[in-house]
Amino acid sequence: MKLQRVETATAPLSATMAFVALVASTLLATSVPADAEAQVRSNAQQEQSRSLGRGPSRAQPETGRYVAESGESFIFDRSGPRPLFRFASRNETWALTARPAPRGDIIYRNDAGDQILRVTPDGGMTLYSVRAPNGSPASMAGPAPALERPLLGPIQLSNLMVQRSFLMSRALGRMISVQLDGEQDEGLCTDALMVTTDAVLRMAASPTLRSQLNGLQTVTITEGRTSSVTFSNGELRVTVRPNQGPTGRPSSARIIQAVRR
Repeated sequence: MKLQRVETATAPLSATMAFVALVASTLLATSVPADAEAQVRSNAQQEQSRSLGRGPSRAQPETGRYVAESGESFIFDRSGPRPLFRFASRNETWALTARPAPRGDIIYRNDAGDQILRVTPDGGMTLYSVRAPNGSPASMAGPAPALERPLLGPIQLSNLMVQRSFLMSRALGRMISVQLDGEQDEGLCTDALMVTTDAVLRMAASPTLRSQLNGLQTVTITEGRTSSVTFSNGELRVTVRPNQGPTGRPSSARIIQAVRR
């Protein structure tokens, strides 16, 4: 995939935009896992146990759909090498890190260091979110599919870039261009594009964060040896590590964290 650059005016787009919006809202449901991710599923639980420095534990929840008392629903997926998490109301998948806590509990955090889940040795789960910062008990509500990444064709990807550029330009009242430069893992680059632009849109809608975007002119998604985020000279640059799934790209929380510095 060669370098693509998209710039849009702030005027409403044609009926094509409605189609692209539909594609963007459903792309995660039609995705296909990368071969590298599929190969590691067989020893996933063993690697998770090593990350905790001990054997299998009852505190590791089962893969499934969960509902918290706060009313929030989410999917927890530990079928791969790292546990994955996604709110039902959002498209972003978080790769979590599990660490032991006092009393035998396990805390799951995202790549920005935010506590997302706490699980007790007897399996009790607590969700921590913006709606419930002090925690809300959660319980399993049923099975859920594995969380997989998006996969689009070249035309759909170009249309998605146009749509995302338009949404950011409209939200900020000026033209914001989108550049995507990736040849090894288009699915991960597409996922990073969605996550990054969602982060910008959330900041633009926040009275306390909007001013942090005053200098933003370009959003660039590229590939590299490690995942990273930089914001300098008007460019928000997100680098992904190919063939690593959600663990190979920064989360929206980490992106917002980088812009606020």
